[in-house]
Amino acid sequence: MPAWPSIALSFLLFAAADARAARGQDAAAGQSAGQSKEQSKGQGEKKPKAALRPESRLELVRFVSGEFVHARKPLPGGKQGLLLRAGQPVNQQELDRLVTRRGAAVNTGDTAQITRLEFRAHDIVVDVNGGGRIKKRWRDRLQIQVGGGGMPRPTTQTTTQESGPPGIQPGMGSTIFLEFGKAVPDLTPEELKQLLDPLLDFSKQRSAAVQWIDTIPPEMKKAIAERRAAVGMDREMVVAALGKPERKVRERDEEGNEIEDWIYGQPPGLTIFVRFQGERVTRVKQFPK
Repeated sequence: MPAWPSIALSFLLFAAADARAARGQDAAAGQSAGQSKEQSKGQGEKKPKAALRPESRLELVRFVSGEFVHARKPLPGGKQGLLLRAGQPVNQQELDRLVTRRGAAVNTGDTAQITRLEFRAHDIVVDVNGGGRIKKRWRDRLQIQVGGGGMPRPTTQTTTQESGPPGIQPGMGSTIFLEFGKAVPDLTPEELKQLLDPLLDFSKQRSAAVQWIDTIPPEMKKAIAERRAAVGMDREMVVAALGKPERKVRERDEEGNEIEDWIYGQPPGLTIFVRFQGERVTRVKQFPK
């Protein structure tokens, strides 16, 4: 029998084996490339930040509200305020139009103060030097007196963080609406300052907590440095330690003494209650402990 048929058959068998091996290598390479592509895609995509947590909100009030700033641009007055889209440059044409129409409540280069933060679904409202919106100071609840000679029930008065430092009149400043176009993400104080940086320079100003820190007793100085309220503090010391409160509640206790509670945070998140009787703190409570 001639040898060439055996040789030809062996050649065909080897060729078929090589083809199967090549197909296997191609499939493995394709699978590896697909995995690498998925991995690269996963690494390239950033997970969206979670919504603003109550704890972060409290930190923003503590470390941003009350801070002194240097105005990089003029800020318009009026209740409509100025819209600043997070992460985008200032619309200079719109800013010029607003300043021309409403006047500048804060001029370029002025030293100003953040006097209030308000958190909404898709934006953070920042009042500078009292803000451009005139807000009612107190909302009195009805006082009820039982019978003719009974003792009146306690009257509760509630206000938000509407008043600024001495000499700053609400409605005479400017308001910035920092818009995110989605739910306000979780932010640190430094991140919020960075978002406001196109308009406000925080870097060259001393914070409200250190303006007169060397003039107060050592134990109060220590509490301010640790960002906590302490019994015996006055209102300026509490603002220096915690910033301006999100809410205030005034009422009379069972003995008829007028008391005032400053509330930071909102349950069930971290919430701090600072009670004043007269000009001094008489009690500090934190929940959860």
